[in-house]
Amino acid sequence: MDFRVVIPARYASSRLPGKPLLDIGGKPMIQRVYESACESNASQVVIATDDLRIQEVAESFNAEVCMTAESHRSGTERIAEVARRMRWADETIVVNLQGDEPDMPPSLVFQVALDMQTHERANITTLATPVEERDDLFDPHIVKVVTDAEGYALYFSRAPIPWHRDEFIHTDRPLPADVGFARHIGLYAYRAGYLEKYVNWPPAPLELAESLEQLRVLWHGGCIHVSQAEREPGHGIDTADDLVRVRQQFE
Repeated sequence: MDFRVVIPARYASSRLPGKPLLDIGGKPMIQRVYESACESNASQVVIATDDLRIQEVAESFNAEVCMTAESHRSGTERIAEVARRMRWADETIVVNLQGDEPDMPPSLVFQVALDMQTHERANITTLATPVEERDDLFDPHIVKVVTDAEGYALYFSRAPIPWHRDEFIHTDRPLPADVGFARHIGLYAYRAGYLEKYVNWPPAPLELAESLEQLRVLWHGGCIHVSQAEREPGHGIDTADDLVRVRQQFE
């Protein structure tokens, strides 16, 4: 199977400035992410950034770097620019691996790309894991997803979905075992041609309300296939606490 991985990485971060260059077990975070991507059997791995500091560090460990515009509002737009500049064919499978995921297993990068190849209806493929704790289900920082019988997304939300009408009036009960609550993992595969369409649509109202880019796809009638991750994903790094946790793992 032939697929590419693009790692969008920006220097600015309100909570962790210079996040891609922070040290993780003796290597900058962006190098950890890049090395993981290279182990996924991707035919090409590209770091997409608009910052010369990230470019310099990435090139020091021989990564391929594509300098992109500073005006992009999201990593998805940055990846679309890479696909255009690389002149990838419309059918090229592209995986979006975020630059703050140094602990993402390479097997999941391969899995989401393989799903893109095997699900012809899908415009995007992504992954999920079970939610088993009530606190996780009600945590707005954890994105939940519900799917149809064939695994295609019906909706993504920061709210607890599906809402169990009878059970959720009791705050001290464990989650109902027969519902199958799912946590979305922010790892995506697209075809380059669809990616170009996506970034030319304006943000959708649901997307703005939930602050979830993938809702733009559903708003425009697209299909997102969601598979259960074959293994537990690592921790992404959004906060200082996340950074401490991941550093401890690598040490």
